[in-house]
Amino acid sequence: MKKVGLYFGSFNPIHVGHLIIAQTILEQSDLTEIWFVVSPHNPLKKSSTLLHEFDRYEMVRLAIHDNFSFRVSDIEFSMPKPSYTIDTLTYLQDKHPNQEFVLIIGEDNLDQLPNWKNHEQILNNFSLYVYPRFGAKTSELIKHSKVKVFEAPLLAISATYIRKLINQQRSVKYLLPKEVEEYIVAKKFWI
Repeated sequence: MKKVGLYFGSFNPIHVGHLIIAQTILEQSDLTEIWFVVSPHNPLKKSSTLLHEFDRYEMVRLAIHDNFSFRVSDIEFSMPKPSYTIDTLTYLQDKHPNQEFVLIIGEDNLDQLPNWKNHEQILNNFSLYVYPRFGAKTSELIKHSKVKVFEAPLLAISATYIRKLINQQRSVKYLLPKEVEEYIVAKKFWI
């Protein structure tokens, strides 16, 4: 049975921080693949600067094209909006019964998990692979049998910061994969 990590995000845009975290967890864990699940709209976030989901999907595809252990998923595009993690996990498990899915989240999201729809169902049926985040509160859930914490670089790179730099016409070199930067420039995003 293949073990697949699901890394959900807006990826608005995907940046090197996302890629470093994914690669680190892939190398330290028993995962066979990591799927970047592009979320059309996170119910807990405002969407005013959110690019169209197909553009964000394309940027993820460009960013991971040379890593055969990474995939991009548009599974949530056809699901009811807003999309909830439990619904996506349940759908994927039904659609791919021969794969075991693991949720990859930041330590800050672990603290917020009790606010998620059907969070008990997530914890009962899926493992959570957690990476450290700056300023994250230590959650009691860290002791849960389905939660495994990984050592990973603490990266304070944010998509918000990158969008701000682009808007100010400043360099984003080394923050984004070259192909993603070229796509953003060609499409004139956030200018």
